[in-house]
Amino acid sequence: MTDTTARTYRFEAVGYDDPRAVHLRELMDEDMAVRYATRDRDSSVNDEITRVLAVHPSSVLATILVVDDDDAPIGHALLRDLDGEWEVKRVIVADGHRGRGIGRALMTELERLARQGGARRLILQTGDRQPEAVALYKRLGYTPIPIYEPYVASMPFSLCYEKILG
Repeated sequence: MTDTTARTYRFEAVGYDDPRAVHLRELMDEDMAVRYATRDRDSSVNDEITRVLAVHPSSVLATILVVDDDDAPIGHALLRDLDGEWEVKRVIVADGHRGRGIGRALMTELERLARQGGARRLILQTGDRQPEAVALYKRLGYTPIPIYEPYVASMPFSLCYEKILG
């Protein structure tokens, strides 16, 4: 028998400090800590990476949540202004909700918002231990670009991409 009660979701624009958004970013931080735990780094390098990855709320152009039928947050991403560029940051789909097209839909929504805001392209940085993210970005037409600031010195394992918005 086929399940005909497919769950749906919606996008919700929220403030950067929305507690649901903060919680999803904390889950992402925990996941990244596990993925990158075996890198040999001293504490000064870890401090620099933390500084580089930090998003100052004043630079945030949009924070988007994906919310399910029960109003539970299941996805998150944001756009920030990085020296005049529109950068995608903090893309996460919560465990148990992956593989449903939520990440693709979320990225498509970010692209829509960026176009609406006048962006000519989106850029993003991910890491070499995030193959799911890399696969998603490539499927969506993002192409590799050189590592850009602020990631060059402290995160040489970065993988950076762009998508030209038409």
